[in-house]
Amino acid sequence: MKNKQTKYILLSCGVILVVACLCLGVILLSGLGVSLLWPFEFKEDAEASIPTTETTLPVTPEVSELQEEQNELPDELFEILLQIESEVIQIRGLDQTKPVEKTLISMSELEEIVTNDFFLEYSDQEAEQDVLILAALGLLPEGFNLRDFYLDLYSEQIAGFYDDETEEIYVVQGAEFGGSEKLTYSHEFTHVLQDQVYDLEEGLGLNEEACELDSERCAAVQALIEGDATYTEILWFQTYASREDYFDVMQTFDELESPILDTAPPFMASDLYFPYEKGYVFIEYLYDQDGYDAVDLAYQNPPVSTEQILHPEKYPNDVPQDVALPDLIDVLGNEWQLFDQNVMGEWYTYLILNQAYEEDYWLSEQTASKAAAGWGGDSYAVYLNGNTDEIVFINEVAWDTLADAEEFAEAFEDYADLRWGDSKDEIEGNPTWYGDNSVIIFTRDGDHTLWLLSPNDTILKTILSEFK
Repeated sequence: MKNKQTKYILLSCGVILVVACLCLGVILLSGLGVSLLWPFEFKEDAEASIPTTETTLPVTPEVSELQEEQNELPDELFEILLQIESEVIQIRGLDQTKPVEKTLISMSELEEIVTNDFFLEYSDQEAEQDVLILAALGLLPEGFNLRDFYLDLYSEQIAGFYDDETEEIYVVQGAEFGGSEKLTYSHEFTHVLQDQVYDLEEGLGLNEEACELDSERCAAVQALIEGDATYTEILWFQTYASREDYFDVMQTFDELESPILDTAPPFMASDLYFPYEKGYVFIEYLYDQDGYDAVDLAYQNPPVSTEQILHPEKYPNDVPQDVALPDLIDVLGNEWQLFDQNVMGEWYTYLILNQAYEEDYWLSEQTASKAAAGWGGDSYAVYLNGNTDEIVFINEVAWDTLADAEEFAEAFEDYADLRWGDSKDEIEGNPTWYGDNSVIIFTRDGDHTLWLLSPNDTILKTILSEFK
């Protein structure tokens, strides 16, 4: 879906969603085990809390001059940021090639950036068309105001971001620059190192053109870079944060209010956290093999699917199968246009089964995860009739095995029965469901499954004939 592609482009700039609180949850729940027994003696003041090991970043004269030119921050704060940069470099093991500008912004300034930068080119019409599609897939209610919701959500949730075009870090500052802001800065500075060493936009293909061609690969690379930054900030927090920093993050976590996120459609909240939560687990898997050397190798051979992120043991050998769909413009007619065509992937296959807007449609997490796990490759296409706002949705999936295809077919039919009522084998003996303004059919041919959604029987039968 186009909003999915847009989101990945935005996140490729380093937007993070309350990373301080997310990472605190990971810290408390994971095997990393933060406690009050820090790896060095606690001191009451921030400067004394830094280990005595020399970690000052050596800089060239050119770097030093630019730092002096951009140093509009208070001297004490500027030194804290340079110190965090030095510590992150030591932990991550990537060299900084040039300095990065640092900007502290208020919540009101953040709202202006979100409105006038992140979503400036995302029009109301595009958002409305995305809602038509996402509602047809059961992920949003009809008429949902997607653009305004995204504006409110990102304004509420962003703690900081790295802009790879201007090469500048933005951190939303509270009353003071405390533990939460330091944690955020360590995350965002990791993005600086990633960009300078691997080139996020060109080297890793996190750009609009590449992501429009393959949003699934883009999602996997996004999880790589956000998982890496999340893992690194946790190591930074464990190694360098002071007792005061720790309690500041705890307080932030305890006092966090997120009314917009709390009302977000279920799939949206899950999808927003995907690159951080699932990416973290992916990086942890690599790190356990050979530390950051294994992580760095992943940048030279990036993951290509959400399947590889969700199942790190499948990386890098289990690559998606290509699935080709027929061009339907000639059979649908001139009033139809191909609105979107891409790869759904294992992650969105799971979300449809388990994170529908109406909870009554949900399959259990275990059932949905198992059903989606045999994904081997897919292609989806969305055709839009601009005159009637009718859509045609097609999704053909190649499964790893015949058993995987059978398992998904059973799960999908259970989901469809919950959503549209019991099926009737009316169209060529295939399970068929009728929605308010749509007819849905599901077929299985060996290890391939096909899901078609159409405004009426006539169009559906015409499309089905193209797959014979």
